[in-house]
Amino acid sequence: MNQIEFEYDYPNDSEICSKDNVVQFESSVTPVVFIIVVLFSCVGNTLVLWVLVKYENLKSLTNTFLFNLALSDLIFTFGLPFWAYYYMYGWTFGDEACKAVNFVFYTGYYSSLIFLTVLTVHRYIAVVHPMSVVLSRKSLHCYITSAIIWVMSIGAAVPQAMFNSVVNYTEHTTESTNKMNLKVIQFCDFEGQINWKLAGTYLQNFFFICAFVVISFCYTEILARLLRPTSHTRAKTVWLILCIVVFFFLGWGPYNVAIFLDSLIAWGISPFNECHVSISIDYLMYVSRMVAFSHCCLNPLFYVFVGIKFRNHLKKMIWTVCKKGREPQNRHSKLIYSNGEEISMH
Repeated sequence: MNQIEFEYDYPNDSEICSKDNVVQFESSVTPVVFIIVVLFSCVGNTLVLWVLVKYENLKSLTNTFLFNLALSDLIFTFGLPFWAYYYMYGWTFGDEACKAVNFVFYTGYYSSLIFLTVLTVHRYIAVVHPMSVVLSRKSLHCYITSAIIWVMSIGAAVPQAMFNSVVNYTEHTTESTNKMNLKVIQFCDFEGQINWKLAGTYLQNFFFICAFVVISFCYTEILARLLRPTSHTRAKTVWLILCIVVFFFLGWGPYNVAIFLDSLIAWGISPFNECHVSISIDYLMYVSRMVAFSHCCLNPLFYVFVGIKFRNHLKKMIWTVCKKGREPQNRHSKLIYSNGEEISMH
C-alpha cells in the first residue's frame, strides 16, 4: 500500500513541511459532502424552478430573481461532481474540461451573489421607498436586468476559464518497502500564473465585500421599517430573503477569509508562510469550502419552511401528482345489462 506525502519548503522553517494529513482529510471528507449536496441541490432547486414556472408570475421582479437564483444554484451544482472526483483522484478529464468546469462553476457563484444582492436591493426599494420610480414591475425590465447580471457573471468567470489548465505535479511516494518513488498527478490549476490566481482570489473577495456592504445596509433599513407599528409590509417575503442572505454570508464569509489568508502565503508574508500556520489555513480552507459550497442546497429549504406561498404551491403540486397516479386505478367503466345489473370494468 502506497503512502503519498506532500512536502513543501518554507523559507522560515528548518524542516520540510509535510501536509499528508491535510490532503488525506480533503480527499476523504470533501467528496462525500459534495455528493450529498449535489443530490439535495438538484432535487430542491428543480422543484423551485417548477413551482415558479407552474404557479407563479415570472413577470414579477421578485419571482424572476428567485427563478434566476435557483438556476444559478443549479449551474453551480453541476461543477461539484467534478470537484468531488478531482479531490480523490486528481484531474483526469483533460484541459478543455478543466477550463469549462471552472467557467460554469464560477458563473454560478458570481450570478448567485449578484442575484442575491439585486434581490435584496429590490426588497429594500419596495419596503423603504415603495413609491420610487426605480421600482418597475414591467416584465421587460425583469428580463433586461437578469440578462445584465448573467453577462457580468460570465465576464467575472472568464479568467477562471482562460488561465486554469491541467498542471502536472510530482509527488514523493513511500512504499511498504521504504523505497521512494516519484508519482505524477494532474491538477486543474493556474499553471505558472500566480498573479492571475491572486487576481481571481481578490475578485471573489471584492464581489463578496461589495455584496456584504450593500445587503447589510439594505436590511438594516428594511428591519428598521418593519419594526414600526404602522408598517403594512408583507413581512414573510422579507424574512424569506433575509434567511437566504444570512445563510449565504455565514457560508461564504469564512471561505472568503480563508482564500484571502491563503493568498498571503503566496506573497511570503510572515507568519503565514510558516508550516503550522499554513496547515491551519489549509484546514480552514477545506472546512469553510465544504460549508460554502453547500449553500446551493439550502435555499429550497428556506422556501419550504419560511415561504408560505411556496409551501402551499408545493403541496398542491404533490397532491396533483398523487391524484394523477391514482386515477388509472380508480377509473372504471360500467356495463349495464338489460335487466339493470351493473358490472364494473377496471
